[in-house]
Amino acid sequence: MSPAYSDLKPDASSKDRMIGVAKHLFSISGYENTTTVAIAREARTSESQLVKHFGSKDGLLEAIFEDGWSKLRMQLTTLQTISSPRKQLKTLMHTVVQLFTADPELRDLMLLEGRRIRREGKMIMLTRSYMEFVALIDSLVTAAQGKKKQDYPAQLIRSSLIGTFEGLLRDMVLHERYDYPAGYSVAEIEAFVGDLVDRLFADAPS
Repeated sequence: MSPAYSDLKPDASSKDRMIGVAKHLFSISGYENTTTVAIAREARTSESQLVKHFGSKDGLLEAIFEDGWSKLRMQLTTLQTISSPRKQLKTLMHTVVQLFTADPELRDLMLLEGRRIRREGKMIMLTRSYMEFVALIDSLVTAAQGKKKQDYPAQLIRSSLIGTFEGLLRDMVLHERYDYPAGYSVAEIEAFVGDLVDRLFADAPS
């Protein structure tokens, strides 16, 4: 049972119940295999309430992602106490790992479902909070680059870092679920990407 679902208070709103139930069902059964009927039934509400709050199943998945990224954003206040952009990038990465460790169902949905283009023609992952997360990384990369002329733009480096980190985590999930050959730990992922950050910004303050 999803921690977010099992921890719901008895008087939780139907909206919160649907988010908790959907995250659990999407994670164990897959997004495509989970119906709005099943979500509404398990959440002790109706499909009409699901449509009222989220518009569609796609909208419900987007709400799950937005809720997850919002929680991450609230945990990033510690970055303000760190002066080095390199250390800020590493701390941000560690905070994402902590979020995913605390909520593996959110991790699996973001890594396995987040990049798919849905029937509405958009990528559900691109919520407001996620785009703010991307903008934050852009600002940290730019700060780490400093004023010296760079060979590559900040957005290219940001995409490379996110892609590497996300890909390593996704393959680890595939290893857990399907025995995909990716036998490494989260600690090794952090160490590897942290070393990559150090190499990319060797001239920046550590």
